[in-house]
Amino acid sequence: MGRNKYLFVSVMLLAIALAGGIFTKVYVNMEAQRQKGQEICVVTSFYPIYIAACNVAKDSPGIVVENLSEPQTGCLHDYQLTPQDMILLSGADLFLVNGGGIENFLARVGQSCPALAIVETSEGTDMQEENAHVWMDTRRYKLMVENIAEAFMEADPVHAHIYQENAERYGEKIQLLTEELEELREVTSAKPAVIFHEAYEYVVEELGMDAVYCLDLDEERQVSAWEVADVMREISENQVSVVFAEELYGRDMGDTVEAETQAKVCYLDTLVRGDYQIDSYLQAMQQNIETLKQVFGE
Repeated sequence: MGRNKYLFVSVMLLAIALAGGIFTKVYVNMEAQRQKGQEICVVTSFYPIYIAACNVAKDSPGIVVENLSEPQTGCLHDYQLTPQDMILLSGADLFLVNGGGIENFLARVGQSCPALAIVETSEGTDMQEENAHVWMDTRRYKLMVENIAEAFMEADPVHAHIYQENAERYGEKIQLLTEELEELREVTSAKPAVIFHEAYEYVVEELGMDAVYCLDLDEERQVSAWEVADVMREISENQVSVVFAEELYGRDMGDTVEAETQAKVCYLDTLVRGDYQIDSYLQAMQQNIETLKQVFGE
C-alpha cells in the first residue's frame, strides 16, 4: 500500500512538472515573439471587445491583439480564468475589458499582474444600473471603439494616426446601423415590450420602447409556474405585442408565449459569440435590425 502511495505521488509530481514546463515554454515563446517584433501585446476579455479592437488595430505593425476566451464562451459572468489565460495576461501590455462587473475575475488579474494596464472600454457610455451589456446599443458601442482607439494611441503613439483613422472608419459603419435603428424608432417608440435577457434592455432603449418586464434566461435558469403566469399577465395587462428573446435559451418560453398570447417573439443575437471575422459584429447587428424590421412590419 505504501509503495503504491509513493508511486502515485511521484507520478503526480512528474505531471505537475511537465505541465509547468509546457506553460513556461509557451510563455518564453510568446516573450520571444514580442521582443522580436517589438509589438505591444493587447489582450481582450471577450468577443465584442476583441472584434472592436481588431478593427481599430487593423494594419498596424505596432500592436497584436489576442482574445482571452474562446468565441463561443458568451458572457463572462461565471467565467473562470485558466492557466493559459494567466500565461497570456502575464505577457500582455494592455488588457481591454468591458467593465461593469462582467469580468468578475479582475481582482485576481490585478493581484497576479500588478503591472498590467487595464482599460474599461465602457467608460463614459452611461451604462444602465447593474446591466453592462452596453455593446448591444450601437451608439454606446461606437463610444467603446473610440475608447479603444484612445488606449491604443496612448500605448503606441508612433502609429496613432492608424488607430484614429481605423476608429473613424469603423465608427462610420456603426453609425449606419444607428441611423437604421433611428428610422425604426419612428414605429417602435413608446411601445411596451417584455424581454427574456437583460441585454435587450439596451435594444429597447435605443428603439424608444418601454420594457415592462424582464425574465433573464440563461442555461441554468429554471422558470417556475408563477413566473410563467407573471409573464402572461404582463403581456395581457400592458398589451405587449413584442417579446425579445435569445434563440439559445429563450425558445421554450418563446413557444409558450406564442401559443398562449397574440404577442410575437423576436429572437435577437446578443453578440457575445461568433467567428473572428472583422465585420462579424456589423453583420450580426444588421441581422438583428432586419429581424426587427420584419417583426414591426417595416
